[in-house]
Amino acid sequence: MSRRDFLLLMAACGVGSAMTLMAPRYATGETRKEEKVSKTDAEWQKILTPQQYKILRREGTEPPFSSHLNDEHRAGTFICAGCEAPLFSSASKFDSGTGWPSFFATIPERVATKTDFHLIYPRTEYHCARCGGHQGHVFNDGPQPTGKRYCNNGLALKFVPEA
Repeated sequence: MSRRDFLLLMAACGVGSAMTLMAPRYATGETRKEEKVSKTDAEWQKILTPQQYKILRREGTEPPFSSHLNDEHRAGTFICAGCEAPLFSSASKFDSGTGWPSFFATIPERVATKTDFHLIYPRTEYHCARCGGHQGHVFNDGPQPTGKRYCNNGLALKFVPEA
């Protein structure tokens, strides 16, 4: 059984359990929270492209269907383009038809949410918990087992294929 098949099976049984298996483990068997990444605007502008800066640091949005990650179907991990924290497993990716990479679950404790009123009505926005980089919005119209759709800006992510 491949790792991807195993994770899909575990996801069907309980997303939290499957994703916990992917959290970093240390010699004690415990998981540790990563240190926060804090940079000045000038430091962020040096390491990010102008488009990434607009999305990650200014809560912008890229045009739909513009990300090459929409067509990424290999096994691996989607990481924050700002700080490289792992945010999503490829096992939780699905085609939502919205034009943005979409996931039904995050890696536990890797994203933080807040309410966004930019379009007048409230939406749930999520950020990388490590660096605060804006990723996208989460909706309650995703597939089972969570019913969630984490709609992500492709420029806010990098993909690391499974070795």
